[in-house]
Amino acid sequence: MRNKLKKIDAVIMVIMIAIAGYVVYKVGYIPTQEEAEIPDFEIVKDESKRTLTIYYATGRILWEDLEIDGVCDKSELGRYITEGDQLTDCSGVIYIKYKPTNTLLFTFKFPPIAKLPNSPISGNLRDISPKDEGAHFNTIFNTREWWYYTVIFDKNSQLSGWVANIGFCHLAWGDLSGTLKPDLLVVSLHSPDGKEYGGMINKKRGGLLGFGIIGSKTFEATSPGIDLKFEKSWAKGEAPIWHVHAEDENIDTDNTIIMDFDFFAPSPGFWTHSSRIIDKGEGSFANYIFIGCEVTGTVKLNNKEYSVKGTGHHEHCWSPGFLKVVIKGWDWSHLKLDNGWNIYYEKYYITKQRIESKTTKINAFSSLLITTDQGNKITILGDLDITTKNSDSLFLLLKMPSKIRIYGRPMTLTQPLLNTYNIYLDLEIDAENTYDKTWKFPTYVGMKVGLATCKGKIKWSDDEGSHEVDLLGSGSIWNMRKF
Repeated sequence: MRNKLKKIDAVIMVIMIAIAGYVVYKVGYIPTQEEAEIPDFEIVKDESKRTLTIYYATGRILWEDLEIDGVCDKSELGRYITEGDQLTDCSGVIYIKYKPTNTLLFTFKFPPIAKLPNSPISGNLRDISPKDEGAHFNTIFNTREWWYYTVIFDKNSQLSGWVANIGFCHLAWGDLSGTLKPDLLVVSLHSPDGKEYGGMINKKRGGLLGFGIIGSKTFEATSPGIDLKFEKSWAKGEAPIWHVHAEDENIDTDNTIIMDFDFFAPSPGFWTHSSRIIDKGEGSFANYIFIGCEVTGTVKLNNKEYSVKGTGHHEHCWSPGFLKVVIKGWDWSHLKLDNGWNIYYEKYYITKQRIESKTTKINAFSSLLITTDQGNKITILGDLDITTKNSDSLFLLLKMPSKIRIYGRPMTLTQPLLNTYNIYLDLEIDAENTYDKTWKFPTYVGMKVGLATCKGKIKWSDDEGSHEVDLLGSGSIWNMRKF
């Protein structure tokens, strides 16, 4: 009887506790799960840059606890929410919910992303074979050849904003008059705050009598595909994947640099020039690029190793030796913009650049390419008006540009479709931090390679109205001038 009473008492106590808890909850003394667990953080919207930035955050909040609906790039986010984290390339309506309580925290609205008109591109301009990637300087006619890799490291890298340049160069005899060292290697690192490592060095060709024919050679390249070796530096692969390893050796006597990268091209390459109209790879003078490459790897600087990733480009060109009489200089630049776009610019000069001046409006040997999706679609501006804003003196009044301004439009006659969009580009490229190399008497050649920044804008109009996009970014630059 006593046991039965005890059981009844226990049941009554449980019922009374439940009733009391319900009453306390109703009057507000016990917070709801939603009120107790909603995280405390604030997001700032920048419509012009299309970003959402964490302004402040308290506690350890996991990004995986947030449900983000809408168009935006979340690839740069870490595990925990921290101040400065960004959602980029936002478009349309963005909803952010806290999943544990199914609470809608934020709603942001961005205007649709304006689509830059693209150039129609024929298939042969994209046709790059393993044979094209291989060596061409083994023929009598083609005696000059360059393979070039660049990368700018993104903000999640340990070397955020740094630029790396790697070049394997087989120069023609006479390119560096007065020297018997025509094989050139470029291994350089440049930081946005002015740090500079590596540079370039030219060495003897090796082989029998120094002609690189028989015996051990300084620079070796085979075909098909990329298979390059310059002492301890090498590159190997076929599009769309290459592995590049570079060691500065005695380029920088004060520092030791070892770079090891994997390059992946998400889009086909593009022929910028060729002496052949149809089969571009058969040209005696030809140049192609892979733009917007995804790069991962490591940089070992003075025995300290850094993990890096970023955006780069790969370029390959070859030409006959006699062109040294015609070409007096060139400018190359690959730029990654803050909005994710990539710009490639090149210009060859057929006159000596002795004074600062506006170049001719007829630039037959120049091109400027813009891609908004890592090279899949390309906008080509053929009508370029180039002005040198600042320059450095080399020798004998020869000038090397340090800042140029480019006004670009589609060509009226050769780009009639693109011309209907009234595209207008205003871009300034500034060589911020570079390694400068000069070969004096009797060579009289100067080169500049390193980090450049750019700013400007591009305008166009279409059926949806007028558009204007601000351009801001940084990347690699390489200039050459000869007397």
